[in-house]
Amino acid sequence: MAIKNVSDANFDKEVLQDPGLVLVDFWAEWCGPCKQIAPALNEIAAEMGDKLTIAKVNIDENPNTPTRYGVRGIPTLVLFRGGQVVSTKVGAMPKSRIVEWIASAA
Repeated sequence: MAIKNVSDANFDKEVLQDPGLVLVDFWAEWCGPCKQIAPALNEIAAEMGDKLTIAKVNIDENPNTPTRYGVRGIPTLVLFRGGQVVSTKVGAMPKSRIVEWIASAA
């Protein structure tokens, strides 16, 4: 499954109303570590697309949603299930750690 770009306007519909597992990546164009984990997230979306949805929120273009979830550093990855925050990780990490984190929260 492809990664969804989500905005302040459609966050509730795309993330909170999704009954399944949704990984939200809060990122910015200028963020080096965000660019570092992007390929891993693309691979995870391709490999685990039937188990979870990956959504990206650009914090520069969409300031309200990161504020709502207390995002202070990026990249911040937040796992939601049924509209509720399940787990949060801040900072870049290798693909294997992201996959382990998803599995532990699933």
